[in-house]
Amino acid sequence: MFYLSLIPFIVLIIYDFIKAIHMAQQNLYNDDHRFLKWTIKDIKAFKTHFKCELIILVTYLIIVIFNIQTNFITNIYFFVVSIISLLIKMNENKGVDTKIKLKITPRVKRLMVTNLIMFLLVCFLLYFVKDDNVKYLVLIAYDFLLNFIVMISIIINKPVEKMVYLSYKNKAVKKLNSMSNLKVIGITGSYGKTSSKNILSDILNVKYNALASPKNFNTPYGLIMTVNNYLDKFDDILIAEMGAYKVGEIKQLCDLVKPKYGILTKIGTAHIEIFGSQENIRKGKFELIENLPHDGIGVLNADDPLQVSYKLKNDCKIIWIGIDNKDADILASDIKTSNKGTTFNVMFKGDEKKYQFTTKLLGYNNIYNILASLALAKEFNLTIDQMKKAVLGVKSVEHRLELRQAGNITYIDDSYNSNPVGSKMALDVLKKMPKPRIVMTPGMVELGDKSYELNKKFGTYMKDSADIVILVGKRITKPIKDGLEEVKFNDKNIYVVNSTNEAFSLVRSLTNGKQAYCLIENDLPDIYNE
Repeated sequence: MFYLSLIPFIVLIIYDFIKAIHMAQQNLYNDDHRFLKWTIKDIKAFKTHFKCELIILVTYLIIVIFNIQTNFITNIYFFVVSIISLLIKMNENKGVDTKIKLKITPRVKRLMVTNLIMFLLVCFLLYFVKDDNVKYLVLIAYDFLLNFIVMISIIINKPVEKMVYLSYKNKAVKKLNSMSNLKVIGITGSYGKTSSKNILSDILNVKYNALASPKNFNTPYGLIMTVNNYLDKFDDILIAEMGAYKVGEIKQLCDLVKPKYGILTKIGTAHIEIFGSQENIRKGKFELIENLPHDGIGVLNADDPLQVSYKLKNDCKIIWIGIDNKDADILASDIKTSNKGTTFNVMFKGDEKKYQFTTKLLGYNNIYNILASLALAKEFNLTIDQMKKAVLGVKSVEHRLELRQAGNITYIDDSYNSNPVGSKMALDVLKKMPKPRIVMTPGMVELGDKSYELNKKFGTYMKDSADIVILVGKRITKPIKDGLEEVKFNDKNIYVVNSTNEAFSLVRSLTNGKQAYCLIENDLPDIYNE
């Protein structure tokens, strides 16, 4: 009977383990203690997992302490509560849309094997324990501490992961060294990296074979995979997106792929909670430009005070782009936005002519990204006609101010990520659209101690841009709601829901078949589910 009672509990542990591995993956396998911090927040918020295990533990202790059990009662109790706990968790997750699926990578498989060995070791040791009560208590504690056990398995696997990393890295370096004519362009910034990378790729591919690192492959592992699995001997250019969470990580990427050209999009407050300060963010992002060779070329944004005021420790050529700063080397003006796209004029330093460009893309951020791409396109000897044709053909980047039509509703999908500057620019795009205009958002994250202030400001900005606001998650969106109330936004047009699925259903019911525009600003991964 004892072993029979363990069957649903083993299923429960497997279910909880898959969830723990999933969250560990989304938290970069506890890099910079991200998974640990997320787990502590989850415990403080008293999420369902910990609530269920704590209830099981406390009730079981009561049974043991007051001696109100026989072996049969204990077995039945454990069997029943395991099933109830499993059903509660499955029911809760049924209504939650999983935005980022668990990827069963070789690393995940190694973690699974390590955790299986650890669990079997615990079971082996429990075999020698005579008291069933002790066995039950140890197993309950094991499930309760599962996130921490996964962290231990990550530590155990570190030497193996290091060996695997070095093996793939050496292979990538050898391949890069064999392609002596390959031009490497690095792109970094607090936001706009992926959009800039894809825009540059579309433009340069008019004349060259340019490979952009796929998806969000912007880590050492990502760039190593790009080189080993995607880079071809016929490629002329490698465009490497470079992400970072702390000072020194961009330099590590530069040491790997050795870029001669670099684009710094804009410096903001994204990931300030992890970086520690905005100055650290600035130092980290400028590592790309400062690691270019002396004959390299860096593209900087003249409208970004944090870039203009930085004392650069490199004598490479710098090209400044801008919209507001008239001293920029490449300047955009006369920008007109509609639901069809954007038209604008471009002037190149030393050329008095204005050239009109048209793009399907929306928002000032994309104008900056196009200007940066034009700066390098000129260095790569593309003609103005080639540039115009390429800009007109640039495809929308998925989930980055991407227009999506769904019946009567036009979605402005800016759900990949959100930051204070980008979110305000997204609202400016929405403002130019016909009414009714809807904002759907869970707000911005990883803003450290500025989180409340910046999300509240985000709420105040909605006053002139939106007619209806749908907030996803009551707790996380409170600062936005406070901002809306401060500017006296009509509270009848503010809705709070628990998931994006609910939000989409609400948009459809509110529009009732009429034409409408809905901005989706940020769609947080599952680690932020309430």
